[in-house]
Amino acid sequence: MTGVGRHEPTGKWWKSLAEERVPVELKIDQPHTARMYDYYLGGKDNYPADREAAEQAIATFPTLRTTARANRSFLHRATRFLAGEAGIRQFLDIGTGIPTSPNLHEVAQEIARESRVVYVDNDPIVLAAARALLTGTPEGRTAYLEADLHDPAAILASAALRETFDLGRPVALSLIAVLHFFPDERGLRDIVRTLTGALPAGSYLTISHATGDFAPERMDELIGIYRRRGLAAQARGRAEIARLLDGLDLVDPGISVLHRWRPDSSDEAGLTDAEIAGYGVVARVP
Repeated sequence: MTGVGRHEPTGKWWKSLAEERVPVELKIDQPHTARMYDYYLGGKDNYPADREAAEQAIATFPTLRTTARANRSFLHRATRFLAGEAGIRQFLDIGTGIPTSPNLHEVAQEIARESRVVYVDNDPIVLAAARALLTGTPEGRTAYLEADLHDPAAILASAALRETFDLGRPVALSLIAVLHFFPDERGLRDIVRTLTGALPAGSYLTISHATGDFAPERMDELIGIYRRRGLAAQARGRAEIARLLDGLDLVDPGISVLHRWRPDSSDEAGLTDAEIAGYGVVARVP
């Protein structure tokens, strides 16, 4: 958990524990989901154990790099919709992962410079890289909170969140490529319900999630690779994802394969659903 200072004229209104808690224990001899994802995206914040596990995953599911890029593109399109059409100015991104530009705050603040973003992660790797997230426009605010999605109440009660947001106004909550690391569906539904239940009407939830609906055997093999490495994982079908959104209003086109949610270019037009194997959805809190 982090502390929050008062707004300073320079705009450096918040001091992150990312600047204070160094060095951190990264356990580089064990693969990590965030570093594996960074490898899929062509990043450099990964180690031999991550690359070995990622290459094994790619051998089983050869389009994983494409899926990772489609996931990032979905996040960008969803954020542009939320900041533009929906007029949202407060963004809560839980399970942030290793910074990959453009990050959510860059996309949102390009549209509305006054946008406020709180990034949340419990990962020391992200904590070490959090300086890259603590940038933005002088008109807006960007903060990083060290917390765990398993404890949503602590996130909602945190000083960093409450001093950054006006919780009487709508918030866009993002859970991007994180829920498939929570195998317990009932527990996951409780987590999502706790978070969305605390947000005012007019808020939004954005989810992306791995699915076996289109290539079940390959997805089962992929999930097995993660689990054998000690990494919890669970693909879900459309109906299971819909249950996570109980009581929310789906934004058109609803639960869609990532590259089919409001596409804005032809770059991914030729990709099949089986190549992407992930759903994206944006839903409104009524």
